[in-house]
Amino acid sequence: MARITVNVDGIRFEEEVEPRLLLVHLLRDRLGKTGTPIGCDTSNCGACTVLLDGKSAKSCAVLAVQADGCDIATVEGLAAGGRRHPVQTAFHEEHALQCGYCTPGMIMAAIDLLRTDPDPSDEAIREGLEGNLCRCTGYQNIVRAVRRAASIDGPVNGEQAAAREVPA
Repeated sequence: MARITVNVDGIRFEEEVEPRLLLVHLLRDRLGKTGTPIGCDTSNCGACTVLLDGKSAKSCAVLAVQADGCDIATVEGLAAGGRRHPVQTAFHEEHALQCGYCTPGMIMAAIDLLRTDPDPSDEAIREGLEGNLCRCTGYQNIVRAVRRAASIDGPVNGEQAAAREVPA
């Protein structure tokens, strides 16, 4: 067993983990972050994408021990104080989901993309989300959602300044 410390959605956790435990299983099974789905379990679909020290990572391809000392953001940590993250708002407004299974990973990958390219072209959006698969939407509304998120005033890289109230 290995002792690790991770900060997940702003909360510090110290855990004893087996060296072979995947980050996605730590998040879901031990820390209750079930908003991070297990899709393919082979790092092909991207549904389990989280931000690891601010960069998108497929949590089924990262060992929990590799995340020791890291800051991890999950889709559940984006909305704070009754406010959606701007990318969540854009996905909602552009109807960028159908079944919703890929949505958490798409949102997290989009946040990382917008961190590095705050005004991406449609081609750059498609390239930036390339490792995240959606079997329902055809990607048109997802691309529109990322474009809309890029146009929202304020930061979209995990900060809440431009977040909007979630309807009650």
